[in-house]
Amino acid sequence: MSTPTSDLVLVVDDDLMIAQLVEKYLLRAGYRVVIAGDGLTALKMIRELSPALVVLDLMLPELDGQAVARAAREENEVSIIMLTALGSTTQRIAGLESGADDYIAKPFAPAELVARVRSVLRRARTSSSSAVRYGGIAMDPARRAAKQHGHDLELTATEFDLLYALVKARGRVLTREFLIDAVLGSNVDQSIQDRSIDVYVRRLRSKLCDDARVPNHVVTVRGIGYRLAEA
Repeated sequence: MSTPTSDLVLVVDDDLMIAQLVEKYLLRAGYRVVIAGDGLTALKMIRELSPALVVLDLMLPELDGQAVARAAREENEVSIIMLTALGSTTQRIAGLESGADDYIAKPFAPAELVARVRSVLRRARTSSSSAVRYGGIAMDPARRAAKQHGHDLELTATEFDLLYALVKARGRVLTREFLIDAVLGSNVDQSIQDRSIDVYVRRLRSKLCDDARVPNHVVTVRGIGYRLAEA
């Protein structure tokens, strides 16, 4: 798996004007930027350049954003912010399901996108917290490494933060509100905050080989939130 280039951002959008506008603001913020106009080119650039983050439009020619995100997740540790159509909850959930760490709806303020980029990369680089262990899961934030019974877990930045919060709680129930604040911050649209957390939990359960019907690791506490089981 490739190690990301820490300040390189790949912007993927078939609308060149949007891509160049995003590039302009990211350059001002101190990032290096490359642009791709379709999904196949984007995937090739992810493999060759190992960017730290991809700003990825969901609707792309050649290969759509979901397919690009899934393929990238199998090969790289890259963070992903998905661009989705304004008001389309289905598209936003689809973006999260495919492995995105965050999303932003079009049209968007470029300054807000820059803030999202900073936030996602900051989460990915967090190294000030202590290593923790609970229920067969060991996590080292300094290395952004997680293991389950000695086996490496390949987690996105958001999945890592979610699991880290649950492991630190050592079996205590964490409310949805707490997890939204700890993992997603204030960037997520209020209208789908709960659904966003559900998507991340579902993805995390899959990584932990949890039974979706009767999960043994990440347990739902109805009406409250989630906790991590000890076994």
